[in-house]
Amino acid sequence: MATSTKPSIESAGEAARPNRPASRIDWRKTAKLGFIGGLTTVFIVAIGMLEAFDRRILIAPILSLGYLAVGWVPFGSGYMASKQDVVEGAIDSQSAISKLLAGALTGGITALFLWLLAVAVDAWDMRGIFVKLSPGVVELLTFGRGLGSALAILVGGSLLLGALGGGASMLSERARRGLFGALSWVFVVAILQVVVNDLNGWFRTHLYDINGGLTVPGAMVVAGGAGFVAYRFAGAVGRTRARLHSGEATVPSRYRIVLGVVLVVLALALPAFLGTIVNELLANVGLFLLMGLGLNIVVGYAGLLDLGYVAFFAVGAYTTAVLTSPISPRFKPMLTVDFLAAGGWIVLGVVVVAAIVAGILVGTPVIRMRGDYLAIVTLGFGEIVRILFLSDWLSPTFGGAQGVRQIPAAKLDVLDVTITGINPKSIFYIVMVFVAIAIYVSWRLSKSRIGRAWAAMREDESVAAAMGIDTVRAKLLAFVAGAILASFGGMIFAIKVGSVFPNSFELLVSIIVLVVVIVGGMGNIPGVIVGALVLIGVLGGPTQPGVLAEFAEFKLLIYGAILVYMMLQRPEGLLPSVRRSRELHQEEFLQDAWIVSTQVADETAEATR
Repeated sequence: MATSTKPSIESAGEAARPNRPASRIDWRKTAKLGFIGGLTTVFIVAIGMLEAFDRRILIAPILSLGYLAVGWVPFGSGYMASKQDVVEGAIDSQSAISKLLAGALTGGITALFLWLLAVAVDAWDMRGIFVKLSPGVVELLTFGRGLGSALAILVGGSLLLGALGGGASMLSERARRGLFGALSWVFVVAILQVVVNDLNGWFRTHLYDINGGLTVPGAMVVAGGAGFVAYRFAGAVGRTRARLHSGEATVPSRYRIVLGVVLVVLALALPAFLGTIVNELLANVGLFLLMGLGLNIVVGYAGLLDLGYVAFFAVGAYTTAVLTSPISPRFKPMLTVDFLAAGGWIVLGVVVVAAIVAGILVGTPVIRMRGDYLAIVTLGFGEIVRILFLSDWLSPTFGGAQGVRQIPAAKLDVLDVTITGINPKSIFYIVMVFVAIAIYVSWRLSKSRIGRAWAAMREDESVAAAMGIDTVRAKLLAFVAGAILASFGGMIFAIKVGSVFPNSFELLVSIIVLVVVIVGGMGNIPGVIVGALVLIGVLGGPTQPGVLAEFAEFKLLIYGAILVYMMLQRPEGLLPSVRRSRELHQEEFLQDAWIVSTQVADETAEATR
C-alpha cells in the first residue's frame, strides 16, 4: 500500500518549532514590555493615582489600592513577556527558567523607571508640569527609607512580581483561571466593604479590619474559596458557554422563572438590610440601567448609533417638573405624582406622549442616515435640546439657567408611602418597578416581528430593505421605544433630585450610558445589567459617586481605558448575546467551518484510497 507523502502533525510541529536553544530569552520582547511597563507606571504615579488610591486599604496592613495600581504592571508585563503564542501542533520551546527570567527582567526594567522618577521628583520641583508630583509621592515610592533603600526594594519587589507573572504563564488554562479568579474576588470583596458593612453580620467583624480592608486571614479565605470554585468549574462554565453560543443548548424556561423569582425577592428584600449610602448607590445604578435598557433598543437591537440620547432623558425630567412644580414659570398644573391615583397616571401619560413626540422629531430627520453621519446628527440633536432648555427664548416656560425647582415628592397615598430623594430606599423600589417594565418590554420586542426587523436592519440595512422590511417605520419605532424608557428615567430623576437644570443633561451622560451598553454587551439585557453594576456601581456616574470614591477624578480616564480595551479585546461585551457574538466573530466561525470541512474531505480521501 502506498504511503502518504503528507507531513505528520509531529513533523509539522518540528518545522514550526524555532531553531534556537530552549533556554534563550527574547530580549527584544522583554525590553519592549519592560519599557512599556515603566512608562505605564510613571504615568500612573504622575497623574496622582498612587497618592489618591493609597487611602483605600485592600488588605490590612500590607496592601493599598495605590500600590496595587502600580504593582499589577510588572506582574502583567512579566506574564506577557513569558507567554508564547505556539502554533497548533508545535511544542513551546521556551524553558521554565527562561520564562521566569524573562518575567523578572521585565519587572526589573519597570522598577528602574519608577526609581528614576523618584530621583527626579526628589531633585527637582516638577509640579509646574505634573501638579500631582508632590513630596508625598517620593515618600510612597521610597517607602520612607530613602532613595538608596528604595532602589533595592523597588527592583527586588518588581523582579519578584515579574517572575510571578512569568510563572502564571506556565500554568495550565484551568489553573490559571483558578489563580486569576482568586485574585479578582479578593479585590472585589475588598472594595465592597462599604456594602458588606451595612449588613452588620459576621462578615463585618471577621472578614474586614476595623481600619478598612480585608484582614490577612479573611483575604486567604476569600482567595481559597474563589480559587477552588474557579478551578473546579472552569471547564463546565466554558463548555456551557460554548454550547449556548453554538445553539446546541438552551436554558429551560423553568430555570429562567426560578432565576427571575430569586432576583425579584432579592430586589425587594435587600434594601431593607442596607444603609442609606448603599441604597443611594443602587438607586443611581437603577437610573442608568433604565436608560441603558432604552439605549440598548436603539443601539443594540436596531444598530442606530445615538449620541444624543440624553435629550429624551431631559424631556422626561422637564415634563415632570412643569406638571408638578408650584413655581413652574408658565404652566402650574401642580399635579401630584401618585402612581396609584389619577394624578400620577396623568403625569405618566403626558411624559410618554412628550417622549413619543421627541422620538419622532429626532428620528424623522435621520431616517436616511447611517453610521458616523447618524451619530453626528443625533449628537447635535442632544446638544440642541440642552441649549433650548438653557436659552432665554424658552426661559419663560422652562426657567432657563435657573431650571425648575421645588418638584414635589411622589406618593402612594393608599400605602402611605412617600417617594423622595431623602429616602433612597423608596427611590430604589420605584426605579426597580420601571426597570422591570423596561426589561419585559425589551424582551418582548426582541422576540417580536419588529425585533427581527431590527436585527436584520442592524446586520445589513440595504438587504433588509430589499427583503421588504419597512426600515423607516422600524427606525422610528426604535427611537420612540428608546425615548419612552429614557423619559421614565428623567421623571424619576426629577422626583429624586427635586429640581432640574440644563447642566444635568450634558453630552457626557449620553456617552456614559453608551459605554454601559457597550461594555455590558449590546443587544443583551443581562449584559446591560452587568455593565450598569460594574461601571456605575463601582466607578459612578458623571456626578454620582460609586463604591470606589477614590476614582472620582480619574473616572473618565478609566472609562476611556475600559472602552479601548473592550473594543480591542472583547468587542461583544462582558456578557454578549449569542446573535451579537456570532455577528462580530463571523469570520472565525466561517474559518472553523472551513477547517472542519477540509478535515472531513481529507479523511474521506484517505478512506477511499
